[in-house]
Amino acid sequence: MSTPSPSATDEISWVLTPLLELPGVLHAVIATGDGLVEGASDGLSRASAERVAAMTATVHASARAFTTAFTDTEQPKLAQTVVESELGFAIVVPAGENTSLAVFTTPDAQLGNVAYQMQVQVAALGRAMASPARQQDTTLRS
Repeated sequence: MSTPSPSATDEISWVLTPLLELPGVLHAVIATGDGLVEGASDGLSRASAERVAAMTATVHASARAFTTAFTDTEQPKLAQTVVESELGFAIVVPAGENTSLAVFTTPDAQLGNVAYQMQVQVAALGRAMASPARQQDTTLRS
């Protein structure tokens, strides 16, 4: 079985490559807070990636509300949300302002390794997004 790779058309999908190389990671999506796809692994159809992105926003909002209900803390900062099923694990982590990273793994994936690599990739994404765009020098020097 070949490892899925990120779609070349999605500019920030490079964040997904190291995750998709981990044993047991099947799919990955970068989603906006309002449920739009910013990047997705090739193994997902566009329709599936859009559903995952929409559900990522919903799961993240629900987890925040759930935590608030238990703690009476408004706007708690989430580290990760994990959904376990017989088919595997869905893990969602915040990936900066209004962005989330979600992966789906097999049931036997090493979740500690996956969660760690997700944080590494979120940090890399944050650094890339904070870097100023390169300016082309339009002046000619003689």
